[in-house]
Amino acid sequence: MNITLSLGPLVALIAGIMILVMPRLLNYIVALYLIIIGVIGLFGAGGPHHL
Repeated sequence: MNITLSLGPLVALIAGIMILVMPRLLNYIVALYLIIIGVIGLFGAGGPHHL
């Protein structure tokens, strides 16, 4: 029996549990998520893309 975990769902599960325990943590989790998505969007996930 092989169990594989993806990083995204695992992070979402941990974040959800932490938000239930400490609701004020939601602000930091959302801010960190938006910063990471923004950086990935600016620099590209697959390397440099030239037009």
